[in-house]
Amino acid sequence: MTLARTDWLERERAHQTRADALTAEHRERAARGEKHPVWDFLFTYYGYKPAQLRRWHPGAGVELEEADERLTWRWYSPGATEAGAVPDAAAFAREKADLAGLIERMLRRTASRPGQFGCFGLHEWAMVYRADEHRHAVPLRLGQDATDLVVESHDLRCTHFDAFRFFTPAAVPRNRTELTRDEQPLFEQPGCLHAGMDLYKWAVKLGPLVPGELLLDTFELARDIRLLDMQAAPYDLAPWGVEPVPIETTEGKAEYVRRQRVFAERGGHLRGELLHAWLGSTAAAATLAG
Repeated sequence: MTLARTDWLERERAHQTRADALTAEHRERAARGEKHPVWDFLFTYYGYKPAQLRRWHPGAGVELEEADERLTWRWYSPGATEAGAVPDAAAFAREKADLAGLIERMLRRTASRPGQFGCFGLHEWAMVYRADEHRHAVPLRLGQDATDLVVESHDLRCTHFDAFRFFTPAAVPRNRTELTRDEQPLFEQPGCLHAGMDLYKWAVKLGPLVPGELLLDTFELARDIRLLDMQAAPYDLAPWGVEPVPIETTEGKAEYVRRQRVFAERGGHLRGELLHAWLGSTAAAATLAG
């Protein structure tokens, strides 16, 4: 596929407008030096700046006509047309073989498994279990003792290592499985909120191999999931206008699972889109397989 310069410049402008709208409130808060316990996570935990979201790419194998300025960009190669430039999945696979292999394993293996919907977001509760100090300087909605009782009255079923690694020492042995970084691809599953959020991380890491529109779709999913993640957390976020989803109750659990299933469906669609955009090239797929 080849895009004429007028066409790809129009898509680039539309992308930048959308990205600016998605990050406007964060940039305004940052200019005021104002922190936010829910939304800062999207820029601090993942560590990607709003400027990275603004950068539009066409996706692997899509040639941009009259785009010689992009030939100096990483993982772009000359195209078939004069001054054409094309994101090169094979070049990415050669230069970042370990990363490429990890991303493919995470996406494919997660997509191949059924979703699990019995965790009820208790990972955030396990991060404050029997702790004198908490990761967020926000009061607990139920207080420490009642929060600890919620953890003790439930079965912890976390499957996501990057949540599990923040469990307090007292909470670690309560999880069904002791997760490790090396075994992360073995346990990741599509019902996990954080597996859905991490699609944004994988999209950024794939850089120009992912169409800009798809990158912003993954960011929007991460944003929407982040809200539920913190609504179901043990913190009192009322001062920030966040209504809790009280997973310590039957009604709260049902609400959490209902929304979790919707996110799993959205994530499954985007996971497939990432794989298709990235590995649509036979050469790239062969390079990864080798």
